[in-house]
Amino acid sequence: MRDDIPGDALDTPDDQSGEIHPLFRGAPSSTEFRKLRKRLVRETRAAIETYDMIRPGDRWLVCLSGGKDSYTLLAVLHELKWRGLLPVDLLACNLDQGQPGFPATVLPEFLTERQVAHRIEYQDTYSIVKEKIPEGRTYCSLCSRLRRGNLYRIAREEGCQAVVLGHHRDDILETFFMNLFHGGRLASMPPKLLNEEGDLNVLRPLAFVAEADCDRFARAMGYPVIPCDLCGSQEGLQRMQVKKLLDEWEARSPGRRQVMFRALTNVRPSHLPDAKLFDFAALEPGLPGVGENFNEKNIPDLREH
Repeated sequence: MRDDIPGDALDTPDDQSGEIHPLFRGAPSSTEFRKLRKRLVRETRAAIETYDMIRPGDRWLVCLSGGKDSYTLLAVLHELKWRGLLPVDLLACNLDQGQPGFPATVLPEFLTERQVAHRIEYQDTYSIVKEKIPEGRTYCSLCSRLRRGNLYRIAREEGCQAVVLGHHRDDILETFFMNLFHGGRLASMPPKLLNEEGDLNVLRPLAFVAEADCDRFARAMGYPVIPCDLCGSQEGLQRMQVKKLLDEWEARSPGRRQVMFRALTNVRPSHLPDAKLFDFAALEPGLPGVGENFNEKNIPDLREH
């Protein structure tokens, strides 16, 4: 994470002066909130720079579910653009998936009142998921596939080059442990990837941001958070079990989540038993620079997995 961003680039403008994006209208003036806001901006900017997300002039489809994470994403990206640090066009998008009781007017009213360019799309994927998935089974996989397909379509229709999601550090950690415990692989959510068709980037600018900070920010701003009742109503989801496990580790050893996330950014292929990831055949006694603490970059034929 970058810590060398000039302090004046992150100074919080005075809400009363008008030098603020409408998404921050009514922001608390407390020192604690100002620190939180600066941290969110700094960490988001660091992820954007670290993973080379910006192509100046691109258009980003910023996906807004109505949850705390997507509100945080929307606000921080607009603040970066407001400060001249994000040279892309932003279009917020909510996909109304037809869930019973979904408050369909909340997000359009919020986005209009806060002067955010947006598109609201209605697609009844809820009925499809309920029809295809037996009662008691997890809806998440099919729901996310249907949602992703619609978002890709919308991005193309709107001339966007990137679909931007609100997954944060804790989502990335949870996905890693889901794959470890249940998928038999070391994998997680990449902060940046190219879709299968090769025409859209999928970006996660909150990759360095803690979920707790998203929660504190959305609560402090009083954003109208909308829960996901489809998935939240199911008991015993594997992800919730992993989240509980991480919470317990964090409670016993504060800072554990950040240490584990740092490990995901500090991978040593030669110290993992995956012959597709590292060229073990190149390790021969007598080669210069080869030893227990060798520099992996000096080993030839390091393969991509």
